[in-house]
Amino acid sequence: MKHATRRGIALFPVLAGLVLVAVVAVAAWFVLQGQSLPDEPVPVIWDRTPCAACAMHVGEKGFAAEIVTADGEVRYYDDPGCALRDYLALQEQGVPIHRVWFHHRTEDRWLSRDQVGFVEADPTPMGYGLAAVDRDAPKAMDFTRALQEVQE
Repeated sequence: MKHATRRGIALFPVLAGLVLVAVVAVAAWFVLQGQSLPDEPVPVIWDRTPCAACAMHVGEKGFAAEIVTADGEVRYYDDPGCALRDYLALQEQGVPIHRVWFHHRTEDRWLSRDQVGFVEADPTPMGYGLAAVDRDAPKAMDFTRALQEVQE
């Protein structure tokens, strides 16, 4: 009888540890479920944040972009062309995309995928030759046409 009691006492810390891990895991899950994906651009740390496509620092606001995936990953870009090419790659990989943002070429504001148009620009950080403007700007191409441009 004493032997069985000692075994039960010895198992107590193990069982208590497992219960604690389970409680923490459930609590973490509920916390993560309460967090929503960003519906606005996530601030860039200028000249420090690397481009997700080419690893150059994102430094020129007029060419910056970002993609937020459905799992919450925020990917920054130093050139609209890098973002457009990565957008295509993510789609090909089946990665769901939550939001896409492009910084306006001349104004200190961000444009969503639905608001953005692209005009030719030279030079651009990575040489893709595109800059983001409002989609109704003169000579602006839409998002779909810009995706085609970076594929050619």
